[in-house]
Amino acid sequence: MMGLGYIGLPTAALMAAKNLNVHAVDVNPDVVSTINRGEIHIVEPALDGLVKHGVERGYLKAFLEPVSAPVYLIAVPTPFKNDHEPDLAYVESAVKMILPVLAEGQLVVIESTSPVGTTEKMNALVEAVRPELKGKVYFAYCPERVLPGNVIEELSNNDRVIGGLDVKSTELATAFYGKFVKGQLHQSQARTAEMCKLVENASRDVSIAFANELSIICDKAGIDVWELIRLANRHPRVNILQPGTGVGGHCIAVDPWFIVHDFPEEAVIIRKARELNNYKTEWVIEKIKNASLAFELKNKRKPVIACLGLAFKPNIDDLRESPAVSVVKVLMKENCVLKVVEPHVREVEGIEIVPFETAVSEADLVVALVKHDIFAQLRLKPGIEVLDFCGLLNHA
Repeated sequence: MMGLGYIGLPTAALMAAKNLNVHAVDVNPDVVSTINRGEIHIVEPALDGLVKHGVERGYLKAFLEPVSAPVYLIAVPTPFKNDHEPDLAYVESAVKMILPVLAEGQLVVIESTSPVGTTEKMNALVEAVRPELKGKVYFAYCPERVLPGNVIEELSNNDRVIGGLDVKSTELATAFYGKFVKGQLHQSQARTAEMCKLVENASRDVSIAFANELSIICDKAGIDVWELIRLANRHPRVNILQPGTGVGGHCIAVDPWFIVHDFPEEAVIIRKARELNNYKTEWVIEKIKNASLAFELKNKRKPVIACLGLAFKPNIDDLRESPAVSVVKVLMKENCVLKVVEPHVREVEGIEIVPFETAVSEADLVVALVKHDIFAQLRLKPGIEVLDFCGLLNHA
């Protein structure tokens, strides 16, 4: 297993639970030592026990370097660079790491979200450096479909799409995933599997963009968007999602750009949805700044602003591409007086985290950015204004 992050480690632990010997690789020595102690470095329900169990039984071991193995799984980040250009540096680095130990008949599966054609490119890289392996190593693509906070359950039970560069590669990958995945395994070819992952997240991004756009319209019209959505969803064929601070996470906030980059003329709706969801974060920032200014003009001092939540979604510790983090950092640059709460993270570089009770008790203005369950306990002094961007008051 190449990469021990939010997908790699749960997958490695799940395989170890099925009595597969997993040689888990990460470039971070602290991650490696943490796992070998039977501990974890990320927050995910049920993962700690699964890792501890795998390490104690000897099926899961972490290292800094790979060894020769029948199967290599690559689950490393694929961010973008420059103007939303996909950055395959981590995937390429993982492939280069296994090149010295790669042998005839072995299978390489890429799980990292990737632009269409990535699996072919990685195969070409192997053939360029190790020409003796041309046509003798099998390549496939199999993206994950998991929800942070329920990763173990979904890795095991969700259907998977498996696409090889040829029929044999697809068959080998399908047989392998059948050892630890209970969900149905749908066979395809690599390009279709790569696009399937991107399209799934682009579709969700478009749906969220509709909800976020609706929230902006309702704010201008003086309508409670949460009530409106609840009533509209009573229609048997309508299912509007909930608006928020924007869109975060490594998948939905990133993957649609891979399609836009490769198909700039065709991906019109996909691009607009991405732009709108990014704009929603800017809109939130302006709403907070305006409320802060109004308080300052009335009270002759800056308000203490309690910012509730930093994660990209409720009840997890994942800050990747989080719009809430962007909001807080902009407000810090504006010299706002902030009390930032994130119950699932101990520390964030450049941001001081305070307890929930402390922030709320000292606040003049409460800004709900993420609907963590613990925030449903919100109790306020009379006269405290709340800017609710995630439906917290509706929830509470």
